[in-house]
Amino acid sequence: MRPTAAGVTRALGLVAVLAVVGLLPWLSGRDPALTVLRARSAEQEPTEEALHAVRRDLGLDAGPLSLLGDWAFGLLRGDLGTSWVSGTDVMPSVASGLQVSLGLMAAALGVAVLLAVALVAPVVVRGRGSAGAFAAMAAALPEFLLATVGLLVCGVWLGWLPTSGWQGPEHLVLPAVALGVPAGGLLGRLVADALPAVLEERWVELWRGAGASRARVTAAALRRVLPPLVPQFGMVAVGLTGGAVAVETVFAVPGIGRTALGAARSQDLPLLQGAVLALLALGLVTGALAALVRRRLLGPALRDAGLALPPPRPVRAHPAVPAALAVVLLAAIGWGLLRDPYAVDTAVRLAPPSWANPLGTDGLGRDVLARLGHGAASTVGTATAVCLLSLAVGLALGFLPGAAAGAADIANALPPVIVGILVAAVAGPGTGGAALAVALVSWPPLAAHAAALVQEVRASAFLTAQRAIGASPLWILTRHVLPSVAAPVARHALLRLPGIALALASLGFLGLGAQPPAPEWGLLLDESRAYVERAPWAALAPAVALALLAGLAVSGAAYAQGRGARRAGRPPRRTVPAPRKEAADAVRGTAVGV
Repeated sequence: MRPTAAGVTRALGLVAVLAVVGLLPWLSGRDPALTVLRARSAEQEPTEEALHAVRRDLGLDAGPLSLLGDWAFGLLRGDLGTSWVSGTDVMPSVASGLQVSLGLMAAALGVAVLLAVALVAPVVVRGRGSAGAFAAMAAALPEFLLATVGLLVCGVWLGWLPTSGWQGPEHLVLPAVALGVPAGGLLGRLVADALPAVLEERWVELWRGAGASRARVTAAALRRVLPPLVPQFGMVAVGLTGGAVAVETVFAVPGIGRTALGAARSQDLPLLQGAVLALLALGLVTGALAALVRRRLLGPALRDAGLALPPPRPVRAHPAVPAALAVVLLAAIGWGLLRDPYAVDTAVRLAPPSWANPLGTDGLGRDVLARLGHGAASTVGTATAVCLLSLAVGLALGFLPGAAAGAADIANALPPVIVGILVAAVAGPGTGGAALAVALVSWPPLAAHAAALVQEVRASAFLTAQRAIGASPLWILTRHVLPSVAAPVARHALLRLPGIALALASLGFLGLGAQPPAPEWGLLLDESRAYVERAPWAALAPAVALALLAGLAVSGAAYAQGRGARRAGRPPRRTVPAPRKEAADAVRGTAVGV
């Protein structure tokens, strides 16, 4: 793959996305003049004269290609056009929204890093990992539910923090916590998953024997672990900027994601194009910076094929952990399947948990337990299918890092909500369209993780030895490269399963996925937001179910991995002796990859 492949892929992806956005009003089949007229004035009658005036004012009679060409020529002059709804320049609105989102992103990243440090600290102290169920549960917490609970508790009940707006630093706290907790759970789990194997390498023992402090050993181990994970940090940062639509809506934060969503709903084409362009530019810049940081961390080892990969070390999870989580989750689902999820009884609406309704009732008096049980198949089944598809695409593209890097930067910069709107415009709203939209944007973190691991495996010293003794490329691929890459990427995919379920739910809330009265878990969360203060059980039930699903996925995978290793005769604790010169270099602090 030539070095320019990633650049070509980025350029083609950028042009394709902007072209689809520019054709959105015509792809949707709705009259853009009618949508813009209603956005300008909801009271005005949509007469033929009024619609003709809007078409003449916006130049719609010239056709979509002409409008797209005019916008592209204006872009070359630094002009993003004029809003179809407000009639103001688009550039100030996009710049203002991007500035707000970047500030929120920085604060949320701070929260995420603090939580990730707290999750990694026990691994550093004990020198061994865990199944990571708690981190997975933190990553599965819905951002908009955290935002709603934080608003009620800290903003309304206690009065500690403002509940909406964007006037000062105090307005950052609640949105940053709502966004940072799930991101911190994800990042902390990824680092904690890779760190134990590094702490068992020979150079760590030599450093400790030479009197190196724990802080110095930990810093070197983190530098050893971080290179394949740096792209994930960059993608999380971009996701916090463009994917915070729900949190920005709860707290009325005028960010770039909320701006793009509002423009898409009103078909304000110039504003939508400007917002999407800003999100794409942010994704490309962040991806380039992450690649630069990773190369600096690896140093010349990557170029000189001098990397020594950490030995695989399965994390042994106690079978009681996944068993307990599975029993609780399956018992709730099974019990709910025996009940009617659609029976409406307004006389008991918002009733608290009781023997008749073990998880209470919702705003229409429907049994929450019944809806939770019947929604499991569609929620978990669709999310699992999307997760498996993303894993397959990520692993495949991991071996094409040049092309995958550019496409991943483009896909990761697009919020699922925007992609959902584009897909629904072509295929119509529904579960299939929502699944396709989430699948289109959920593979980049897995592909980036796989590409980083593939690059490091190919640059490792033991592969050089395999080639020297005449091993065929197919043998190296199937016996060394794939086993070293597939397992950690699969665990990463499992960790993202609840997040995929939440992304599907958010599209359902916007009318782009599962439709009411379907008992889908995300819809249960969204429907309960309006009365979460009076009946928190309606929101807590699907949120706890998603958290249990995350803990079960990760702890179950850890148990299966550890048991498989023991059956194969590979003990969980194992070290690889380093060559004498590499050991001496390690003591002096110049070991390759540290």
